[in-house]
Amino acid sequence: MSSDIILETRGLVKEFKGFVAVGDVNLQVRRGTIHALIGPNGAGKTTCFNLLTKFLEPTRGQILFDGHDITRDKPADIARRGVVRSFQISSTFPNMSVLENVRVALQQTLGTAFSFWRSERTLDQLNGRCMELLGFVGLAEFAHLKAMELPYGRKRALEIATTLAMDPKLMLLDEPTQGMGSEDVDMITQLIKKVAANRTVLMVEHNMGVVGNIADVITVLQFGQVIAEGPYAEVSRNPQVLEAYMGSADEELAGAH
Repeated sequence: MSSDIILETRGLVKEFKGFVAVGDVNLQVRRGTIHALIGPNGAGKTTCFNLLTKFLEPTRGQILFDGHDITRDKPADIARRGVVRSFQISSTFPNMSVLENVRVALQQTLGTAFSFWRSERTLDQLNGRCMELLGFVGLAEFAHLKAMELPYGRKRALEIATTLAMDPKLMLLDEPTQGMGSEDVDMITQLIKKVAANRTVLMVEHNMGVVGNIADVITVLQFGQVIAEGPYAEVSRNPQVLEAYMGSADEELAGAH
């Protein structure tokens, strides 16, 4: 495994009672890049993410991260190695403040992860780092609001802050701009760019404008198999990709950049 490849899958297969959801996927994610996984509905993108974070066990194949075979690791071991998925710890706690949400994620640095009964004072030492992370994602001024009071786009920014609190080497973002208006999409797109300045990002994303804007490499799945891979300009002209998106997305793919 080349040292510039942070994540690799070899012949990754997932079958559900004879149905092949992911079939022989060979993926290589380069260190320090934004790599997007795209494809029509039912293409196997989420199943792929679930295999990488060990929410599902592969039927066959191998997953390597940072040179280590992690195929049989448990989800918690994967997170400890530095592979963190945006929802893993960040379906935010609605009744806790924005700052408290980040502090829960940071508790692992004290070795008191999720010990809610601990005295709050023992956690105050984390506040400086919390504010740093909130400043990074543009939420410092909202620190004392309850998470439920944040507008939708800002909630996603909070999820990214809690994910960053885990200090990931590889950040997996699952549909980061889903359900957003264009202003929020722009905000989150810029935030992903900023996050990726010193780490690797692998994202599943439907919005072709976002993908065309920030992805260094795009892997296209259809029926659980890779049908194309490369930079956006190349992938968006690939006849097989255009066909997979069935006409209506031809314009979307061609006009997104």
